[in-house]
Amino acid sequence: MLEVVALSALTAFLMSVGNGAAGEMGKQLLLSTGALVRRTTGRGTPLPSAPEERAALAGLLHASLGQDPRLAAEWALLLRLQGRSGTPALAPGSGLPPAPRHFTNRQKVLRQLAREATRPADGRPRVALLYGPPGIGTTAAALRLGAEHHARFPDGQFYVDLRDSSTDAGPGPGEVLSRLLRQMIVEPGQLPSTEAGREELYRRLMAGRQALVVVDHATALAQVRCLTPSTPGVFLLVVVSGQPFALEAERVEVEPLSDRYAMRMLRDLAGREKIARAKARMPHLLGQCAGNAFALRATATRLQSERSGGPLPTPDPGVFDPVREAVQHATGRLRPPTARLCRLAALGAWPGLDAHLASAVADVTEEEAAGMLTEAAEAQLLEAPADGRHRFRPEVRRYLSDTAGPALGIAECSASVRRGLAAVLNRALHASYAALPQSWRTEPAPSEGAPYGDESEGLQALATETGNIVRAVYLADEYQQTTIALRLARALWPLQLKAGHWDEVLPALRIATRSADTHRPRTRMAGALHFQLAHCLDQLGRREEADRAVLAAVECERAAGHLRGEASAVEMMGLFRLYQWDYPSAYERFHEAECIYERITSGQEGADDLPRALALLERHRGRALRGMGRLEESQVLLRTAVAFFERQGEPYNMARALTDLAEVLHDAGRNTEALTRIREAERLLDPAAVPHHQYLAALRERCGATG
Repeated sequence: MLEVVALSALTAFLMSVGNGAAGEMGKQLLLSTGALVRRTTGRGTPLPSAPEERAALAGLLHASLGQDPRLAAEWALLLRLQGRSGTPALAPGSGLPPAPRHFTNRQKVLRQLAREATRPADGRPRVALLYGPPGIGTTAAALRLGAEHHARFPDGQFYVDLRDSSTDAGPGPGEVLSRLLRQMIVEPGQLPSTEAGREELYRRLMAGRQALVVVDHATALAQVRCLTPSTPGVFLLVVVSGQPFALEAERVEVEPLSDRYAMRMLRDLAGREKIARAKARMPHLLGQCAGNAFALRATATRLQSERSGGPLPTPDPGVFDPVREAVQHATGRLRPPTARLCRLAALGAWPGLDAHLASAVADVTEEEAAGMLTEAAEAQLLEAPADGRHRFRPEVRRYLSDTAGPALGIAECSASVRRGLAAVLNRALHASYAALPQSWRTEPAPSEGAPYGDESEGLQALATETGNIVRAVYLADEYQQTTIALRLARALWPLQLKAGHWDEVLPALRIATRSADTHRPRTRMAGALHFQLAHCLDQLGRREEADRAVLAAVECERAAGHLRGEASAVEMMGLFRLYQWDYPSAYERFHEAECIYERITSGQEGADDLPRALALLERHRGRALRGMGRLEESQVLLRTAVAFFERQGEPYNMARALTDLAEVLHDAGRNTEALTRIREAERLLDPAAVPHHQYLAALRERCGATG
């Protein structure tokens, strides 16, 4: 019986594969689909990128399947096992952070938000834009809504805070989607690489759901436009600290508290006794706070620690800002060393501040820095989240940064930034080396500083420090610390290779390659950074940019006379062509890389790694031959690669080559042999390699169905 494959399903599948999951198995599915396209059409076909190209290819495939029941059955099985029906399970998410205990007089705001969240579905998406001046309490209102209406969202509450970005402009839409989806899906390996793929997955995950999505500290329409829900049960709440932007949404303004409710908040926070003692000063204090929730909290903290009234400074009415007034008072009450640390740390705008970095910034011991951070958090100048890394509120950081130069002098500020850069670089180099100790692209760990225990610990440390590393690249470039900027960017290689985070590292790589081209042109360093940039752009689906970057890497490595780097970059060019289904061009690039590798003689850099590099090329050439339909030649090369990795004792690479070989055997109709190779690969894989195990299970079913 002929299995019917709908044209719409084919079109959607091609879109899903083109924007599909990043990483090894996403690429594997891409190649498997390309091989099946060739078997169906009888000719090589480039990977379609534009919607009209996908539609045209889907139409061609659909017409061919009507004439071949066996291929139609295989396509139907592939779509069932790997297609849109394989939407990841929706994780419950970590929920919203806890709402503030003392929440005062925002009932009007909450009623407006609840009305938008529960109004009848009439074709309009449920979206609200919650806004107000910095410190007014927009975040508190959003968190309170989530707490009061938790039962309305049985499929989860999801929260992303965009303020801890390492760039001044904040994260782009791709990174916002990435942060959100990492909460929504169980397996990070199922995260699509492209922005379009992430948006499509977000909409699939939310279809028919009842969920709350809160995006806090948004600064631009582009960050949240792609999150507008298309299902009536999802409520998107965008929180803006400042002026609203042009999002089509119900606008809800958080206004200053009246004196009556401001007084209630002070009484709740500071206690009746403290308020009674300061009764004579209350009109002045309320005027200073101007109904701003942050200013009121800071004032309550000050009242709690006061022993007597003390003089009251008079604000300048021309430039009065309640948040800056509150920060000024709080800073003035700190011990001078703590105030100095806060100003210096704010100057660097570090996304995460722990005792290690704070001690370097202020040139004090870690024990002293830890105490100062606690003191600053108690004064409301820092927030101390659960991970132990302190963060500034944006408006607090701006005030402290603005006053750092006048209060401390340019020389001390510059010295502090340089100490911070050195501390971040030291930690990054240790983490990078621990995460990828065998790679020649990883700089050896410095003798100073604490090493990490193993690859997992190093990778986790690198992921935790990503924001600070990216920020440090910006600072190093600004302060003309070129070498530090380039070394920091190089240290990100294990992270982008093994854990993704491409959106986060891309800005740093752009800065570093530009700096390398200016200050270290046509050098190995420039080549390495262009290589990293090309890899990152390719993973994000920016093919044209990736092609330009890898070509620049080849030219730099060639000019520097670095054979291993040149061959590696040419090999990457081949992989780019492979994943675009341009198999003949990919094969040519792999052959070119092999010729370059073979010019490395005994004693030269890379000579010891040469056999392994050539074995990897054998695997890549075998994959290219499969795409060209030269299955017998492909099997020979893949068997050679399998045998090499078996002799070397590399189970992971052996499992990858066995997976390729099983695919080729399946294409050739030799499914019994393919099943044997699948079992061998499964035995070699670590149980934690869940995506690879899932892929092999699907491949086994395809082999069994057509065997």
